[in-house]
Amino acid sequence: MKIRLLILLCTTLWLSSAQATEWRAIQGNVAQLDISYTGEKLSLTCFGKKWPLKSLGNNRWRGWIGVDLKKKVGKHNILWRSGKTVVAEDSLIVEKGEFRISHIKVAKKMAEFDGPTLKRYRREVKALKATYTTKVAANPNIIMHGKPVKGIESTPFGAQRYVNGKPKSPHSGIDIAAPSGTTIETPLAGRVLMVDEMYLNGKTVAIGHGNGLVSVFSHMKSTAVKQGAWVNTRQKIGEVGTTGRSTGPHLHWGIRFNNARINPESIVSLK
Repeated sequence: MKIRLLILLCTTLWLSSAQATEWRAIQGNVAQLDISYTGEKLSLTCFGKKWPLKSLGNNRWRGWIGVDLKKKVGKHNILWRSGKTVVAEDSLIVEKGEFRISHIKVAKKMAEFDGPTLKRYRREVKALKATYTTKVAANPNIIMHGKPVKGIESTPFGAQRYVNGKPKSPHSGIDIAAPSGTTIETPLAGRVLMVDEMYLNGKTVAIGHGNGLVSVFSHMKSTAVKQGAWVNTRQKIGEVGTTGRSTGPHLHWGIRFNNARINPESIVSLK
């Protein structure tokens, strides 16, 4: 017991005295971090949340932190812990994202809601938000295997959306334009948490991948999965359509990572 305590103490002193690392990430992106640590247990905390870690072997660990679309620009603390003991402190520099402006024009009923429609909208949003915190057995990592559909990116992540000239929430995903009926495949295995036809999002599927990672696929022509089912990587989950508030056939693909709004491109590009 004394030997194990001595080894842990030495490891803690070595990591704590090492020079802190500054990691950087743009608003809406995922930061990928690596660290050397000889212990058996390690946790990663930033923004007051725990983030997933993966052992790479040979005392190397990899972690991921999701930076929300609107996360405050500047320096944020990163804590590496073994149990309750802080073994290293780093920092994450959040840099301002450059987001474009997007204008769309739709029918009045899709921009201004009457009483019943507003109630439906709020009910559907609440149900979708509930999927962001639903726990699912974790995949080994969070990296996506390509995009869910082949097409042209018609609206990028983070675009300030104006609907019929009025400002709305920033675009929390990417829109991929493709012919109606094009197959949509999930880029990562997971549990189907929601299948519904929403007023604005149209036919929608939400999939939990574990590690606090949830994908949302919207405006589908049809869905090919049922709520509660497990889907494998690259399995068909539906087809591209133009349901809900849509100006043409496309797939809206959004990602939440520990509730942070994340640019799907930043996960697809991870190695």
